[in-house]
Amino acid sequence: MKIVIAPDSFKESMSAAEAAAAIERGVRSVVPEAECVLVPMADGGEGTTDALVAALAADTRRVWTVDALGRPIEAAYGLTGDGLAIMEVAAAVGIGQIPPEQRDIMASSSWGVGDLVLDALAAGATRLLVGLGGSVTTDGGAGLLTQLGARLLDADGGLLPPTPKGLGRLARVDLDGLDPRVAGLRIDVACDVTNPLLGPSGAAAIFGPQKGATVDQVPVLDAVLARLADALVAAGAPEVRDHPGAGAAGGLGAAFLSLGGRMRRGVDVVAEAAGLEAWVPGADLVMTGEGSIDGQTLAGKTPAGVAEVAARHGVPVIAFAGRVGADAGVLLEHGFAAIMAIMSGPADLPTALAQGPANLEAAAATAMRLYLLREVGERRRG
Repeated sequence: MKIVIAPDSFKESMSAAEAAAAIERGVRSVVPEAECVLVPMADGGEGTTDALVAALAADTRRVWTVDALGRPIEAAYGLTGDGLAIMEVAAAVGIGQIPPEQRDIMASSSWGVGDLVLDALAAGATRLLVGLGGSVTTDGGAGLLTQLGARLLDADGGLLPPTPKGLGRLARVDLDGLDPRVAGLRIDVACDVTNPLLGPSGAAAIFGPQKGATVDQVPVLDAVLARLADALVAAGAPEVRDHPGAGAAGGLGAAFLSLGGRMRRGVDVVAEAAGLEAWVPGADLVMTGEGSIDGQTLAGKTPAGVAEVAARHGVPVIAFAGRVGADAGVLLEHGFAAIMAIMSGPADLPTALAQGPANLEAAAATAMRLYLLREVGERRRG
């Protein structure tokens, strides 16, 4: 019996790799001889780097860089032997790194992300998989671009800091000094939002308030992002402001697009990098899961992406979750054979998180017993 185990992380309880290991223990407690293929997954957000480092046996590289306010911070990314660099923008400019009372959106920049890219290039990376999400910046990727060699200039030709405050005086962007290695870098951007850069659905209006922007700052941010977009096009960069996902991560989506990046659904990028499609054919069962599953899971979350791959090969899918929403039944119409909550009874949140691996292992064992009973029943009917 072959079982492909491809869960996302169960946030605050276990990583994707830990969840996969727990499911495998549950499976083997019932079917010791089962062939279990572990493919830790993610959807481009938090945990993407860890999942792919585990799935691809990549090396973890640690880099001293700066956070969104320019303070020293150590960030990590993954690098495979064949030149794939795997990183999340939140590793350098994550919203969780700066307490709410210290956030200053007008003085924040994405320069730390540029440091990660430069280190990857120096280490021989030829491909970049970057997960967008969880950033505390709204600089349109100005910090990233300047670290890679772009220059932001005012009307007198003076250099400007790559912050929204600095962009307010932007007259021109000089791309002549852009690191030439970037041109040869294949960039896949894992993104699950479709917001454009500007306007009522853009980076400032939708995500700015989450990062500390006041009501008065939102239109200012939108204006400086428009100024940056105009200057980049004038400098020869492609027009990307209306591209779906350009507004992701405070406009970092637009910056990566301007560097030639391809915007793709996060779970598809991760599944491709992890080789999920190659493991599913011939499997008897696919098991996936994440912390919470409901009707919104179909909007590009890991279990839905895994189920799509399994459906192409006619393999049934069982999904596990710490919380199963009341509307999760709709997933049964989209390739899921069963959805199981891993909790065995009521518990407070700290207890539920601490017991997550044990509960997931037990749920996987139960799922295997039920699967075997179903197989026996079908043979008898046959």
